[in-house]
Amino acid sequence: MTSYVTPPAARVAPPRMFGPEFAARPQDVYQALRAAGPVAWAEIAEGVHALVVTGHRAAIDLLTDTETYSKDSRLWEDLAAGRVPQDSPVLALMAFRPSLLYADGERHARLRQAMDDCLARVSQPGLHDLTRAHALRLIAGFAQQGHAELMGQYADMLPLLVFTDLLGCPPELTGRMVTACQGMISAGPAAGQAAADLAQALAEIIAMKNRSPGRDCTSWMLAHPARLSHEEILHQLVVLVGAGTIPTAAWIASGLRLLLSDDDYAGDLTGGAITVRRALEQVLWVRSPMANFSVHYARTATTLHGVPIPAGVPILISHAATGADPALPPDLGYDNRSHLAWSAGPHRCPADSQAAIIAQSAIETLLDRLWDVQLADAEVVNRPGPFHQCPARLAVHFRPQPAHAFAAPTAPTGGTRDEPTDDPRHHRRSPV
Repeated sequence: MTSYVTPPAARVAPPRMFGPEFAARPQDVYQALRAAGPVAWAEIAEGVHALVVTGHRAAIDLLTDTETYSKDSRLWEDLAAGRVPQDSPVLALMAFRPSLLYADGERHARLRQAMDDCLARVSQPGLHDLTRAHALRLIAGFAQQGHAELMGQYADMLPLLVFTDLLGCPPELTGRMVTACQGMISAGPAAGQAAADLAQALAEIIAMKNRSPGRDCTSWMLAHPARLSHEEILHQLVVLVGAGTIPTAAWIASGLRLLLSDDDYAGDLTGGAITVRRALEQVLWVRSPMANFSVHYARTATTLHGVPIPAGVPILISHAATGADPALPPDLGYDNRSHLAWSAGPHRCPADSQAAIIAQSAIETLLDRLWDVQLADAEVVNRPGPFHQCPARLAVHFRPQPAHAFAAPTAPTGGTRDEPTDDPRHHRRSPV
C-alpha cells in the first residue's frame, strides 16, 4: 500500500527512516534529506510518507508558527482516508489522542498548564535522591558479575522506575509499564498493543488515586483546577511517561557511551558533575534522543523556506539533523542550548528539567560505584525505528564489586515537595 501524498513520480524513491540500514547509518539518510532542501520527503514506515525538516532555521519557523501549522493529527489526510495501514507501527505515536501533544490553542494551553503545575511540585533535590536510590539498586543487581548490558539493565529501567514513583504507581504495575513503553518507541509490529497496554496500566493508577489520593503527579492532576476528565488525565500521563522516560533512557545511554569512548573525555571522568553535564549537552547536539518527532500538519497548502508543503501531510522535525545543520555557526559550541532536542515553541518538552536531573544522577551514580567501567564492544548500533536515537545494547565490563559494598539504600518516599501549597499554580519550575 502506498501513501496518497507521495513524492512526485519523477523523483528517486525517498530515503527510508526505518529498518536496520537507517539504524546503522542514520547520518547517511539525514545527508540525503538535506541535499534535497531544508524540508524533504522520507518514508517513515512501510507505505507511510512524511516531510522531514532538517534545516535548523526552518524547524524553528515551523515550530513557532501556530497559525499555519497544527499538532492535530486528525488533519492527516491519508490516515483519515484509510490509506495508512491500520497496523502501521508509527500510529502508536502519531495517531490522535486527547492529550496536549495533539492539541492547539486554548485547549493546549489548558492541558499544558496542568502538566507544568504538576511537574513544578516535584522537588529537584528529592528527584535526585530518588534517582540515586533506584540507580544503586539496579547497579547492585549486576555489580558482582563484573559485566552488564547497561541499556536493558540500567538506562531503560531507571527513568521508568523514577516516573512510576512520581505517578504513585504500585510495584505490581511497574513491569507492565516498562514493557509497554519499550514496545511503543520501538515502532515495531507490537507497537499498537504496547500503547494499549500502557493506557490500561495508567487507567488503573488513575482509578486507584481517585479513590485514595496521595502526594504524586496522578493525584495532583486529578485535583487540578483545570478539572481534567479521567480520559484527559490518562492521555496526559501517557505523554508524561513517554516524554519523561524513553528519551531520558536514550540520553543516559548515549551520555555513557560518549564518556566511555570519546578521547575528549577519556581519563577525565574524575571531573565529576561538570564532565557529565558537558557530555550530556554534547549528546543533545549530536545524538538527540528523540531524533525525529514534533509532528505537525499544515492547515492549508503553504511553503516553508521555498519548499511546497501540502495540507494534511505529516511534517516531522529532525531534531537530530538540525543539530548538524551546516548553516549553524561553526564555533557555536555544545554548551550553547539553541539545539532543538527539546523541540521549541509552545510544544517544547515540559519535562526537560526533570529529565536532566535523572540523566545526570544516573550517570554520576554509575561512574561513582563502577569507577573502572569500560565498553565491551567498540561498535554500538542503534535500535530501529524512525523516532528515537538510542543504542540497542551497551555492553560493559568492570571489576566485580562484593555484595557487602551495596548496602540496600532506603529509597525516599518520592520526589515531591515536602510542603506543597494548596494551589499548584503558585509553583514554578527551576532550571537545571
